[in-house]
Amino acid sequence: MRRAYSSLLTALPLIGALLAAPTHAEAQAAQPVIHIGYIPVLGAAPAYIISQEGWDRQAGFELKLTQFDSGPNMILGLASGTLEAYMGGIGPLMVAGSQGIAVKVVASTAVEELVVAGGPELSAEAAKGGTKAEAISRLAAKLGRPVKIATQPVGSIPDTVLKYWLQEDEHVDPAKVQIVAMGIDATQQALLAGAVDAATVREPALTIIQDRQPAVKVLAYGKDMIKDQPGTVLGVTAALAKEHPDQVQKLVELVDRAVTLIAQDPARAAADVEKVLGRGIVDVKTMQRALTSPASQFVVDPRRIVEKTKTLQDFQVKTGVLKKAEPLDTLFDASYYEKLHK
Repeated sequence: MRRAYSSLLTALPLIGALLAAPTHAEAQAAQPVIHIGYIPVLGAAPAYIISQEGWDRQAGFELKLTQFDSGPNMILGLASGTLEAYMGGIGPLMVAGSQGIAVKVVASTAVEELVVAGGPELSAEAAKGGTKAEAISRLAAKLGRPVKIATQPVGSIPDTVLKYWLQEDEHVDPAKVQIVAMGIDATQQALLAGAVDAATVREPALTIIQDRQPAVKVLAYGKDMIKDQPGTVLGVTAALAKEHPDQVQKLVELVDRAVTLIAQDPARAAADVEKVLGRGIVDVKTMQRALTSPASQFVVDPRRIVEKTKTLQDFQVKTGVLKKAEPLDTLFDASYYEKLHK
């Protein structure tokens, strides 16, 4: 008995140390967290891949994903401090900068991802030949009303690119179109239901819609609307960049790694993306087709989109979305990408 008691006393410090030591789960939970908002489109695939592969935790932080239906709504999260990072269109970030919300674009993720998909009637008119403006005019006359085109809210990239394409490229009569603002999921459903005549969509919505309704055709790919059109970008708050530049550097590196995985092993990337974006509705094979479709162009270098971002910014000033053009050197910070690719 005395020997057993003595052994217990000897073991107590060790037992206490084991009880006090954090478990593996607690150690993981103690890692710094980067709260990132994302738009549920394929352009944000790097965020899904990083999270599913566990690369963030291996890098010493946790990337916590929160879904939003539009970029402008995410800006509220950045302004309130509930988000430190943003993966969506660059348009809302330009608006945020003009309103004094300090956010830096540190990487691109996708370019030319927006397409204009026409419903069956508009696609049939476009197939007859002529310009897209003529097809829209013919359908408007046939329907006795403006052609309805769904896109995201004013200030978003889909809204800006659509209006730029209609006004600057196709010179469509404004009286012939009615732009309807709605969330991404609602846009997809509206086009499938025939509630609108066309819509700006991105992958995987394009692949899903055409599988369900083959009469829906692409009227214009991203490169047809604006070559090197800025798509989804990675933005971080100035506070995160200032206080944790090492985390921002690692995040850019992981985005680059994810884009490489998409190019080299789209099947594995699609499996990761399906778990976040598919939500049990879109299968992995469909997601892989979306990842490799003509509408999916993954690019990390933020310098590639600077010129066309200025084009869109000037257009937003022209249309009254922005009061004035802001210097883009205050919006972009390519130093993280440049450090990675010296």
